[in-house]
Amino acid sequence: MSDTFYGSDFDALSAFDPEIASVLTGELDRLRGGLQLIASENLSSPEVLTALGSTLSNKYAEGYPGRRYYGGCSEVDKAESLAIERAKALFGADHANVQPHSGASANQAVYGAFLKPGETILAMSLPHGGHLTHGTKVSFSGKWFDAVHYGVDKDTEDIDYDEVERLAKEHRPKVLLAGGSAIPRTIDFARFRAIADEVGAIFWVDAAHFIGLVAGQAIESPVPHADVVSFTTHKVLRGPRSGAIVCREEHAAAIDKAVFPMMQGGPQMHTIAAKAVNFKECATPEYAAYTRQVIANAKVLAQALGEHGIRPTTGGTDTHLSLHDLQGVHVTGVDAEARSDAAGITLNKNAIPFDPQKPNIASGIRVGTPCVTTQGMGEDEMRTIARLIARAVTEGDADPQHAVSREVRAEVTELVQAFPAYPRPA
Repeated sequence: MSDTFYGSDFDALSAFDPEIASVLTGELDRLRGGLQLIASENLSSPEVLTALGSTLSNKYAEGYPGRRYYGGCSEVDKAESLAIERAKALFGADHANVQPHSGASANQAVYGAFLKPGETILAMSLPHGGHLTHGTKVSFSGKWFDAVHYGVDKDTEDIDYDEVERLAKEHRPKVLLAGGSAIPRTIDFARFRAIADEVGAIFWVDAAHFIGLVAGQAIESPVPHADVVSFTTHKVLRGPRSGAIVCREEHAAAIDKAVFPMMQGGPQMHTIAAKAVNFKECATPEYAAYTRQVIANAKVLAQALGEHGIRPTTGGTDTHLSLHDLQGVHVTGVDAEARSDAAGITLNKNAIPFDPQKPNIASGIRVGTPCVTTQGMGEDEMRTIARLIARAVTEGDADPQHAVSREVRAEVTELVQAFPAYPRPA
């Protein structure tokens, strides 16, 4: 495989379309040249990328293995069957559907399986850590369904389970949803299950952010508690950008029909093959050790940022991400993101609970450790990263030529050269 990780045909692509070839090499240079701290990103293995760039992309395969609407599916049936069986084994699930194109597509299918337009869902509020597809007004989920939202306790900044129970009893939702995009702490799945049972609701967990930690047995699994679990296959899981669903056997037919033909047409067979590769990777002891290190790194990074005045909400993290309040250093989230970017540090602005700022400004940042842990960094490096973030945010500027930005970037360059993304072949 070439140094660009795009296979033996990269030279041909470069000759035919140098503009796009430049984008591919430019992105690889970007990954190698900075710190990637977006909590929802990771570095897929060359093996996953090989499957993703394969001739399986050519095959149309509407339907499911052994039940296709097109001929010539004997090989792709093998790939999908392997992905299904590996997902079931990895998560201890009765049933798996590996066809969703994304996390949002997976969520759309869950809605289709269990809800009719206008029915009620109880989910976490986006400003408190939920997700766009959990009933926000600008999403299909908020336009098609009656969404009621719970939040976090003002003192602990963790999920207010008493509020969840109160709202569930008041609104009697058809579906009770746990999970989100900025929840640093582990979720009490047993409590959610009990609340769902009390009001007769389907219990759904959107595990997109933390499913990789579940795969590595680093945190508790939602699968024994939930009726259905949707997730993405990137983030900590480290697979291709896509989605999947696991569920109890009693819901298998409803989920499969909701994915196809209700929500999607032909599946992306190259992506499904890449998921199969990824699930096999996640079943190894090396991956389990990786997930434990992701959490250890996240804890140290959160604590160290707090020591620099960038307060972690909830007091820290149990997972791969932490959410930080910038009000103590008098910087907005949008400015912190820009200043970090100028210094070679990629992270994202994020609303914090009870945020006084608008979402596009925000009072917080979200940081995650999946990428830097994939690169081999440990707790010592997290302390260095915290110092670099704090300096970039509090002393730097959005101008890459600012003196502090240049000084921080020089240290970032030294760090990532010691722990490179996609190391160049010897």
